Amino acid sequence: MSQCSDKAALDQWYPLYTEAEIPFGNSITRLLGSELTIAREKDGTVVVNAEGRGTPLPLLKRFGLVWVTLGEPAGGLFSLPEADEEDRRVVNCGAVTVRASGLRIIENFLDMAHFPFVHTDILGAEPHTEVAQYNVEIRRDVDEVWATNCQFFQPQAALSATGGIMTDYIYRVMTPFATLLYKTCPNAANRWDVICLFVQPLDPDRCVAHPVMFLIDDVSTTTELVHFQQLIFLQDRIILENQRPVLLPMEPRAEIPTRADASSIAYRRWLKEKGITYGTTAMAA
Repeated sequence: MSQCSDKAALDQWYPLYTEAEIPFGNSITRLLGSELTIAREKDGTVVVNAEGRGTPLPLLKRFGLVWVTLGEPAGGLFSLPEADEEDRRVVNCGAVTVRASGLRIIENFLDMAHFPFVHTDILGAEPHTEVAQYNVEIRRDVDEVWATNCQFFQPQAALSATGGIMTDYIYRVMTPFATLLYKTCPNAANRWDVICLFVQPLDPDRCVAHPVMFLIDDVSTTTELVHFQQLIFLQDRIILENQRPVLLPMEPRAEIPTRADASSIAYRRWLKEKGITYGTTAMAA
């Protein structure tokens, strides 16, 4: 596929791998239609090059991942103070390839309505199917989309949960391809668990999802936590890969929204304001 020419998409930071996953020598991956070569030197130094470029890409390390950009971002990564709290478990849940637009994955992450039907008896269950009204806004001071006052009954809100609870959520979209949620922590009433989804768009219709969690949980093993999160994401992948169109529709009335889709509506409006077309049906316009 052709390389990305969407400046708004190029001027973002994207995750590639956890640093530990990068082997010595050269390995190949893709980003926004460009082939990347990742070189890990004998001293451990990581260098990332893109096809057709004479100099290495800018690189930074955060949240256990190596991030690069093909453009000129306005600054570094978004703020996430919870990532630096010493008592939190930092759980990188692997990389999952999905044959769908990376924007579709972000939008699915924001959707509570599918919980009872896709994540049955985990994140939702009948007859508790209603999505209560919540608040959503584009916060201009930080240029992010936030959905607050979200609630949903969940049979098993977290691996450490011992029964069903009414779970509180706050959703936050930091960049077009990076989002997270703060949710009720079963082990600390006055704090939130943080679950992040960072997306590496390989091509307009194919991407790699990098889930990372920052949890208050001193009971579960890392393997158990990873398996729990991967179970949920693989359930989502089945739905995502069967959505049509594969790219995110941007035309008005291309899909009929409901009250539960308020965060999706705000997200698409925000993408339009930014001029994002990569991974959308507007690419062919």
